[in-house]
Amino acid sequence: MPRFTGKTVIITGSSNGIGRSAALLFALDGANVTITGRNSERLEETKQLLLKSGVSEKQVNSVVADVTSSDGQDQLVKTTLDKFGRIDVLVNNAGAAITDNSGATGTDQSLDLYHKTLHLNLQAVVEMTKKVKPHLMKTKGEIVNISSIGGGPHAQPDFIYYAMAKAALDQYTRSAAIDLIQHGIRVNSVSPGIVSTGFVGAMGLDNQASQNFYDSLSVRKHCIPAGMAGNPEDIANIILFLADRKLSSYIIGQSIVADGGSTLVLGLQADMKELSSQ
Repeated sequence: MPRFTGKTVIITGSSNGIGRSAALLFALDGANVTITGRNSERLEETKQLLLKSGVSEKQVNSVVADVTSSDGQDQLVKTTLDKFGRIDVLVNNAGAAITDNSGATGTDQSLDLYHKTLHLNLQAVVEMTKKVKPHLMKTKGEIVNISSIGGGPHAQPDFIYYAMAKAALDQYTRSAAIDLIQHGIRVNSVSPGIVSTGFVGAMGLDNQASQNFYDSLSVRKHCIPAGMAGNPEDIANIILFLADRKLSSYIIGQSIVADGGSTLVLGLQADMKELSSQ
């Protein structure tokens, strides 16, 4: 029997990328899935991908909603309960590094951008967690947050607010995990590095420029030692691992870094090697 048969999963930001891949893997492994995003066309693409892969329409709840709005959050919870009757897993995947419309970077970025960035990447997670908590208490469920290596100790001067939000999300994951485990709810997270998704496209790059970005980083071993950008499925498999209590029951409040080794190296090392050979 598939391991998630009878379980229900809400995946925010599942209209593309990591969220879409996670939705497919959960559904193929027996779960009922609520998929959601703001773009109705991309969300329909996710739904059709699931159906063409053999997933029953009875397993899919597709909701066009803005996860940063209280109404959107309520819609996700209500429609999931109406269709499936329970919630077992919440995957807080929606997030983005939003660019300043004025072109400002670093400390010149606007406070409006600060509020938008933290609302999407942090506040929405806090709000969804609060709204789903009573239902996860009943099922002894799981929460998986999607963070980023951008929230780590390395400076991120071009995307300060995004890095701040993800660093705060890591602390929220740790703290919420200790608070909620007393109710039987596990909380963990994944911190991806460079993954080939629509992430950089959302920052203004077209498809070709996005592909060039990923290809260029992949050949720079001091950027990605593994020599390749990750695929959405690489992260989705970790999400399913953390949502599977049989496989990861003793992992509480941790973040699994999946970055091809990026956080283990420094650009300084590459330059030192080059200079020492001269």
